[in-house]
Amino acid sequence: MNQLSSIKLLPPETLLKTGAVDHADWNYRPILGWIQRQRFNLIISLLAKERVNRLLEVGYGSGVFMPELSDRCRELYGIDIHQKQASVNKVLAEFNISAKLYSGSATLLPFKNNFFDCLVAVSSLEFIDNLDAASQEMQRVLKPGGSLVVVTPGASKIVDIGLKLLTGKSAKNDYGDRRQSLIPTLLKYFTIQQKTTVPRFDSGLFCLYTGLKLCPRLKKKI
Repeated sequence: MNQLSSIKLLPPETLLKTGAVDHADWNYRPILGWIQRQRFNLIISLLAKERVNRLLEVGYGSGVFMPELSDRCRELYGIDIHQKQASVNKVLAEFNISAKLYSGSATLLPFKNNFFDCLVAVSSLEFIDNLDAASQEMQRVLKPGGSLVVVTPGASKIVDIGLKLLTGKSAKNDYGDRRQSLIPTLLKYFTIQQKTTVPRFDSGLFCLYTGLKLCPRLKKKI
């Protein structure tokens, strides 16, 4: 198991490429790796100190963060649009990590109402076109009093230039305008319990990531 700044991640040699926007290997690059790992630090700072019963990672990718999440719940689940869940499970099993992985979209979660104590999304929701549908589904599967813990990248031209220089990737191509609409959409279905950013001062010009701990709003009876 590889530990970076005390975060438990899968070792780089075990990582599977599960899609065009799965860049788990970036966590191990100079400079870029430090930036990437700030997302995990934000998530950890927002998670409950005690173990929860059921936790779902939305957009688990290669499973790189699942070693850390497995220590924070009794039952670990993951959902992603790729079809490589069996291969990821095989890698996780090498480290005695048990996870129930599903192939599917956050806009149609294959779980019962009020099933999870915690949902975690690390830079994944901004890739979803129908954010309202995903928010409704995440609200549906969370227990009353449960938490949605999200990290999303900042929408900044300066930060986007840095991303281009370090990776050659275009934030505009990857995210479109979804970074700007993600938090307002989430707030239609959830309320903020805690918010933090990297850097700690909340500057639109230099904000790398925003971390949110959210709780479901009261669900309307139909």
